[in-house]
Amino acid sequence: MLNRPGSLVSRSVSGFIGSYRDVVEKLIELPRNIKQAGLLALDMVFVGFAMWSAVGLRWGHMHFQLGATEYFCGVATILFSAVVFLRLGLYRAVIRFMGQQAIWAIIIGVTYSTLILAAMILFAQANVPRSTPLIYWGLALLGIGGSRLTVRAYYQAKLRSMSENVIIYGAGESGRELLTALHHGDQYHAVAFVDDNLKLQRSVINGLQVVRPENLPLLIAEHDITQVLLAIPSASPERRKEIINSLVGLPVYVRTVPRIMELLAGQASITQIQDIELDDLLGRDPVPPHPELIERCITGKAVMVTGAGGSIGSELCRQIIVSAPRELVLLDNSEYALYNLERELQAVIESLELEVELVALLGSVQDQRRLENIYRTFRVQTVYHAAAYKHVPMVEYNIAEGVANNVFGTWYAAEAARVAGVETFVLVSTDKAVRPTNIMGASKRFAEMILQGMAQGQSQKQSDGITRFCMVRFGNVLGSSGSVVPLFREQIESGGPVTVTHPEVSRYFMSIPEAAQLVLQAGAMGTGGDVFVLDMGEPVRIVDLARRMIRLSGYEMNHDTHVGEHIEVVYTGLRPGEKLHEELLLGTNVTGTGHPMIMRAEEESLPFTQIHKLLAELVDYCDTLDCDGISSVLNSAVSGFASHQIRYDHLWKRQGELALIDAAAAAAAASNVKELFRDKP
Repeated sequence: MLNRPGSLVSRSVSGFIGSYRDVVEKLIELPRNIKQAGLLALDMVFVGFAMWSAVGLRWGHMHFQLGATEYFCGVATILFSAVVFLRLGLYRAVIRFMGQQAIWAIIIGVTYSTLILAAMILFAQANVPRSTPLIYWGLALLGIGGSRLTVRAYYQAKLRSMSENVIIYGAGESGRELLTALHHGDQYHAVAFVDDNLKLQRSVINGLQVVRPENLPLLIAEHDITQVLLAIPSASPERRKEIINSLVGLPVYVRTVPRIMELLAGQASITQIQDIELDDLLGRDPVPPHPELIERCITGKAVMVTGAGGSIGSELCRQIIVSAPRELVLLDNSEYALYNLERELQAVIESLELEVELVALLGSVQDQRRLENIYRTFRVQTVYHAAAYKHVPMVEYNIAEGVANNVFGTWYAAEAARVAGVETFVLVSTDKAVRPTNIMGASKRFAEMILQGMAQGQSQKQSDGITRFCMVRFGNVLGSSGSVVPLFREQIESGGPVTVTHPEVSRYFMSIPEAAQLVLQAGAMGTGGDVFVLDMGEPVRIVDLARRMIRLSGYEMNHDTHVGEHIEVVYTGLRPGEKLHEELLLGTNVTGTGHPMIMRAEEESLPFTQIHKLLAELVDYCDTLDCDGISSVLNSAVSGFASHQIRYDHLWKRQGELALIDAAAAAAAASNVKELFRDKP
């Protein structure tokens, strides 16, 4: 069968394009110095060709003769042009990443080369048309600049073929900076800007059209968009939440650039694309801190944080360090966590040139003698007690150890503080202490009651030597160790399913920095025995949080109508000790503090003599691993805990099983003895 001419031409064109692509690829892969030398030689060829063509175009034909003078002018122009091009740095710029400055350098270089040619023609009286330099300028610029732009266009087209199509939400300064950064990378290809500013819509910025948010679904389907990048760092939390909510139902992965405060503080750059922070979903403006409250217990003082390596403890340390304490003592029983925190804080001290003495100590809050020794040695004035076991199921499985750490750890730390004359002792508590259904919550409420009792036992009049005890109660913090947010992220990254305990379970949420900041401020307000409660906003359903995270990660759920990758939400049932909804207050007797996010709760307490008696019983029960006894003490002291049953503790269960086995073995042995004597006459 004969080939048609059209198919032959098509194959010839395809072959030429393929050969050109192969040549370009090989040129790109050459060593940099060889490419620079080759490019210089190519530019000189363009200069010579542009001079010859300029004369021929002016005369209207290419069949002309030149004399020695004309050749001298041409050679001199080539040599001087090479020197000018090198001095202007035309060969330092990487062609595939060539920007506006490089283009201007080419224009300036060609202009200088033209002036050199014009001077040579004028002084040497060369026999060429006087308009030759002007025509030469256009031809040289076309050859030298066009060759570079062709290579750059090819490379960018290649990158676009391999990169993900994305949309930038926000056509302001941050969006434009982000687009420039994406142009220099090979991971993302921006298709369009989206902005709700009517003045920007339908305009073209840096080659991208600005479209309305209503056109997002169409753009996503038309261009196979995989991600939407939020470039709105200065937007208010409410506005960010509105925008994120509008994107939740779309089959794209939503990511963002850092917030304006991080950019202004130099903590991040506009090119650091990151996952959506879940506190964006809370959507409330952070209340500006009261510096005088934070400084009251920190600035110029020796401050100690127990449980310093934990989520809350480490954030407390980060905020304490910038308030210029005289000394910051870190206490934790995790060597690795303490090591990492010390390195991080030491770097902050050096970068900000702070005069803070940092002391990292290994130790347990159950060692009262060591605590008292630390307080006295370092003359500690303020203690933030964040050392606790906080995971509800884990404490249910380890009741005696959980109570020992949360209850006795608080008692020993507070008693050592009283004996050593510490000025302020602040307990970091939890909303799970309110009418608890688990050992963790009951132990934290009992720890609160210890401080309330100790405060009552001291003089009501503040004077030297009196320790001021107070406690700060708040709910879940987003992103803390063991919380649902890191778990959900891990499950989504692995393809699901996402596990939720119950469709109706809800929790209060607050960001870690916000919670730590309010703890520091509340601690300065206490007068003795105060229970401070932080305003956590409205509770959030966990399943709603899971669905938002799934959709913002670009996946669909099993009931969605979009076509794409799906991740299911699976309900696993409430875990041991969990309840559907948490509370922050035992009663309704609440007063303000002058801070809009901090309330003071007036709650029931027991005299310390009674607390001390209960503590003595708890010590005995923990020593003998008597979980029933531990539960009975907590039942008698903590309001709302009466319905709790011991059935999950690993030691208690195994001891029960062994007791049954021993009893069965004893019964079998007794039966054998009875049978033995029955057979004898």
